[in-house]
Amino acid sequence: MSQITPRTDWTREEIAALFDLPFNDLMFEAQSIHRANFPRNEVQLSTLLSIKTGGCPEDCGYCSQSTEAESGLKATKLMDVQTVLQAAAQAKDHGSGRFCMGAAWRNPKERDMPKLVEMVQGVRAMGMETCMTLGMLSEGQAKQLADAGLDYYNHNIDTSPENYANVITTRTFEDRIETLENVRSAGINVCCGGIVGMGEARSDRVGFLHALATMPHPESVPVNALVPVAGTVLGDMLKDTPLAKIDEVEFVRTVAVARIVMPQSMVRLSAGRESMSEACQALCFMAGANSIFTGDKLLTAANAGDDQDAALLAKLGMTAMQAQPHGHLEAAE
Repeated sequence: MSQITPRTDWTREEIAALFDLPFNDLMFEAQSIHRANFPRNEVQLSTLLSIKTGGCPEDCGYCSQSTEAESGLKATKLMDVQTVLQAAAQAKDHGSGRFCMGAAWRNPKERDMPKLVEMVQGVRAMGMETCMTLGMLSEGQAKQLADAGLDYYNHNIDTSPENYANVITTRTFEDRIETLENVRSAGINVCCGGIVGMGEARSDRVGFLHALATMPHPESVPVNALVPVAGTVLGDMLKDTPLAKIDEVEFVRTVAVARIVMPQSMVRLSAGRESMSEACQALCFMAGANSIFTGDKLLTAANAGDDQDAALLAKLGMTAMQAQPHGHLEAAE
């Protein structure tokens, strides 16, 4: 099967029709598209480190790091550069080809930029792919990170435009899009996805993927399953309800549709994996997911762990993708 040229003119009706396909038909189409664009049995192993935890002024309803959350999480200062580089070296030793650094900020302060630049340069020097998620970025900050060699910047849209205000009120969906435009204009690859299982309707999952598939496709699309944390708005709201965990078949459908509508994007199986069965994860790989976060922790949430992941990939006959720091996009004039 030849590669499919990505489209950015998807309609919501077309995406809804994909979700409605018989499961086997959907999986066949997604796997066929995956094989046309990526090595069929390779998964990129990524590690995510919280370089500054807690104390975020945003009120994201899913996040234990918000000052609005009563999660008991203690805020920390930005890590020193050497500690971050030591963590990156350890992640590389455990097979990770991609190192992501996350800070719980609304946006980075100018005084933090020299440290962040040094972190990017240090991780790149190890031959790893670099990603950061630091909140909103100005044009100037995006350019500084691009000049440092940052491969990807993560800034998720989280959910559909219509559902966004039900999850976050301290910034708008349009604020998110503005940061993505600043990142892309600076020549940094975009990492943008969202969270499913927040009590949203399927129409919101359709709207979420429609928003991603009708912008210049993010080079990286993380699909997270909500980890309901006690003390967060969504964690408390969904506790002890049938909505506290998204149906696994519906989650796999979401991954498959993401693969079909964004055929050349890396689809990342992200948060929530520690509660998924091996069968669900295997179906996600069949649906076109080709990256996972490994290690024992994702920012502040538990994760499956290196040994468990290695055992699963061995069982499935899959191998870790080799680290390949990406070239930058052409910066906008």
